[in-house]
This record gives sequence, structure tokens and C-alpha cells, in this order.
Amino acid sequence: MLLVAHKIIDISTYKKYYYVQEATLMRSTVTIDKKILDELVEESGHKNKATAVREAVAVYLRQKKVEKIKSMKGKLKFDKTSEDLRHYER
Repeated sequence: MLLVAHKIIDISTYKKYYYVQEATLMRSTVTIDKKILDELVEESGHKNKATAVREAVAVYLRQKKVEKIKSMKGKLKFDKTSEDLRHYER
């Protein structure tokens, strides 16, 4: 088991928050073009390939989730406006 720290930035206040999540790792063999993998490691700034690939997969999955949410535009009904939510006191 591995503990992974995630950084979240609140856009409205630009404060950084961190949360820790348990992660179960699975070893897998994947064939990837060397040039693409080298570029991924360089662009990500990670020191090893495994971390760079894990982050790339996580970013891809997050983008797919965002696209799915965006596709629901106009299909959901909300009780509160964005203005109400923005000024909502917790």
C-alpha cells in the first residue's frame, strides 16, 4: 500500500490544500514508444518513468470526467445559482 498526497488549489483564494489517499499499486507491462516516454518524463519533471506514467494516466482520466460533466450541460436542474453557491457560508 502506498500513501499518495494530492495538491488542490482553490481558484477563488489561490490557497493550496493537500489530502492523502491510499493507493494500491499493480505492476503492469506496457509497450510505449521510447521517444514519447522520454518526452513524458522530461515534460512532467518526474525523476522516474513510473511516476510520470501514473500522473499522465490520472490527468487523462480527470479530463475524461470533466468532459462527461460538461456534456451534462443543460440536462441538470439546480436549486441554487452559482452566485448563491459562491457566497454560501459553511
